[in-house]
Amino acid sequence: MNKIYILLLFWLCSNVLIAQIITIKDSNGQALEMATLVSKQPMVYAVTNHIGQADISAFKNSKQIEIRMLGYHTVVKSFADFEKSLFIITLQPAGLRMDEVVVTAAKWNQAADEIPTKITQISNKTVSLLNPQTAADLLGVSNEVFIQKSQQGGGSPMIRGFATNRLLYVVDGVRMNTAIFRSGNIQNVISLDPLAIENTEVLFGPGSVIYGSDAIGGVMNFQTLTPQFSLNEQLLTSGKALSRYSSANQEKTLHFDVNVGWKKFSTLTSITYSDFGDLKMGTYGPDSYLRPFYVQRQDSVDVVVQNKDTRIQTPTAYSQINLMQKFRFKPSKNWDINYGFHYSETSEYARYDRHIRYKNGLPRYGEWSYGPQKWMMNQLAVSHSGRNSWYDQMNLNLAIQQFDESRMDRNFNKPDRFVRIEQVDAYSANLDFVKSIGARHQLMYGAEAVLNHVKSTGIDENIATGVAVAGPSRYPQSDWSSYGLYLTDRWSLTEKLVLTSGIRYTQYLLNAIFDTSVYQFPFTSTALNQGALTGQIGLTFKPNTTWVISGNLSTGFRSPNVDDLGKVFDSGDGAVTVPNPDLKAEYAYNAELGVAKIFAETIKIDATAYYTLLQDAMVRRNYTLNGQDSIVYEGELSQVQAIQNAAETMVYGIQLSLEVKLPVGFSFETHYNFQKGEEELDNGDRSPSRHAAPQFGSLQLNYKAERISMQLYALFSGEKQFEDLPFEEQSKTEIYAIDSDGNPWSPAWYTLNFKAQYQFEKFLTVVAGIENITDQRYRPYSSGIVAAGRNLVMSVKASF
Repeated sequence: MNKIYILLLFWLCSNVLIAQIITIKDSNGQALEMATLVSKQPMVYAVTNHIGQADISAFKNSKQIEIRMLGYHTVVKSFADFEKSLFIITLQPAGLRMDEVVVTAAKWNQAADEIPTKITQISNKTVSLLNPQTAADLLGVSNEVFIQKSQQGGGSPMIRGFATNRLLYVVDGVRMNTAIFRSGNIQNVISLDPLAIENTEVLFGPGSVIYGSDAIGGVMNFQTLTPQFSLNEQLLTSGKALSRYSSANQEKTLHFDVNVGWKKFSTLTSITYSDFGDLKMGTYGPDSYLRPFYVQRQDSVDVVVQNKDTRIQTPTAYSQINLMQKFRFKPSKNWDINYGFHYSETSEYARYDRHIRYKNGLPRYGEWSYGPQKWMMNQLAVSHSGRNSWYDQMNLNLAIQQFDESRMDRNFNKPDRFVRIEQVDAYSANLDFVKSIGARHQLMYGAEAVLNHVKSTGIDENIATGVAVAGPSRYPQSDWSSYGLYLTDRWSLTEKLVLTSGIRYTQYLLNAIFDTSVYQFPFTSTALNQGALTGQIGLTFKPNTTWVISGNLSTGFRSPNVDDLGKVFDSGDGAVTVPNPDLKAEYAYNAELGVAKIFAETIKIDATAYYTLLQDAMVRRNYTLNGQDSIVYEGELSQVQAIQNAAETMVYGIQLSLEVKLPVGFSFETHYNFQKGEEELDNGDRSPSRHAAPQFGSLQLNYKAERISMQLYALFSGEKQFEDLPFEEQSKTEIYAIDSDGNPWSPAWYTLNFKAQYQFEKFLTVVAGIENITDQRYRPYSSGIVAAGRNLVMSVKASF
């Protein structure tokens, strides 16, 4: 009898332990990975692992738990319901829905249909099928972010008419923008590894209330792979190995990641190496895009070499390595501690748009390259589910980032090489809280501190003699810091109407010391200590499950950084940019209206219209230094310019999307983006805004079965005639086609593409496809490099 009691007690204890683990499957019994479970009281969030399981012990006593999964009906149950179902939940396939996605771009997990701003999510499944080569290409997969490239090793997103340092990059909740993010095109996003990213979200419009400076046009939020725990006594191991080849640039990519998890401790390692050859353009398009010759150094002389294949863009080759190591420790159900290490390094790579500049019929430069771009981040993130009088959840996020960048240029057949080296140490701390007050209010509040230390050096080297001397640095030695407090309130006025409001105050400081040994600046140091107040208010109305109507008013700001205030650089032939210590913040005022409607769970229409006004915009204008409008810079007499609060920019547009669920696994999807911007010029005239891309979008026909996924899709972009080009772009004849009047313009273009993915076994997946099937020769607007021609892409992935 005692043995029976012991066995009964053991069985009960086992069930208590098992009861904390839920398994989520589809109607065919297949495990569903990345299904989300959300409870608002208590405030808890969980995601299923690769075998469809999640630990839900923190959900105990919750009366309403929502289970969401893309393509399935949302299930709402209590914890008691889970117990009755023996912690096994089956999700049924569904048509199109409004509440499918839980987003994190606002720092806290929320349903997309409860947020009054437009958010786009790029899923892992989409990335797996389309195989973007870089993180910039990954953003382009959304078909709502336009990507500019000055060279193959680059990618500068344009969102709603804004780009560069008016957009914010966030990695695992950490601000990536630094004090030297410039207004010119930047390529920092390629430091991220698309094969190590779990989820990507783009928040459109100002996000300064949550994220502070730079979040004017949008926020790009990247969540990298998260270590997973074992949910039983057995060791959990999972991972993947991938190999990929692309024909247009002879890409060879190798990737490996592995997760090892115990019940309270887990580790994840990811390694990716990519090698890209010179990029080959298409056959059919403007002849002015061809590369007839390039410069090669032979016997201490720059020689113009005839290109054997004028469609190959030499020099554009480069390589890159990405490393990521994460550890995760969960000492109890309420605490979650994560440490992450990220490292990325590229080879040296040429800035192609400078290599196709000419002077007197000869190449302008003998060399113009970026040195290895390095990024390293150490991060510690601590989460606590408190459910006390101060918070339901607390997140502490500490990070140290190091950025190394350099550039080197030398005029054609001149011995003087100019090298500029920049190093930034970026420290950040975020402390964020969420607290539910009753059933109607959810408060989110927090504090942020950011410090950037900028070190910049210059070297002037004579390659003939080998003599190198100190040259002017690109930036002053500087410290830039920012301190912010924010509060937002999500108020459920009724079951159908949600009001979201927020406010943030930021104090930003900049201290810079200028080297006057080369240029006699009328100042040796400068300091800024200013504040910025931003706010947001939005309404979301859901008459029923098939309608969402939202409206939002928000402000954003960008504080002057070291690049704005203190840079010395060649801004173009015959012009040089010098420091301006009198800058102040620029402010954006944004209004948007969104409407989404689903018809019979088979057709979904989504439209968002927006208008943004940027005042006191920091732009480059003619300037004087010590009363002179010209100085000698790198051996040339150059017009003096500086960044100034001298313009007003206006952008408006519309984003449209249509999804249609068709029979037997087919679906259709299309996206269309229209934006128009105007910028005030120095003389009071108005010019089209440089970063307002032409209309662009996509059309996609998809097919999905149990083992196979296919997508036939077209990408397109409109034209910009000469008179529609921004004033500063009209002189860049090297990157644009030439019209019948001899003026530069940006032609419209399209590509037709096909991708297919087949899962042979549970562990083996093959992807193959052809991009730019019709072999179009096109250059995306404002880009320095011509896009790839017909491109065969193949990858093999083994999962375990």
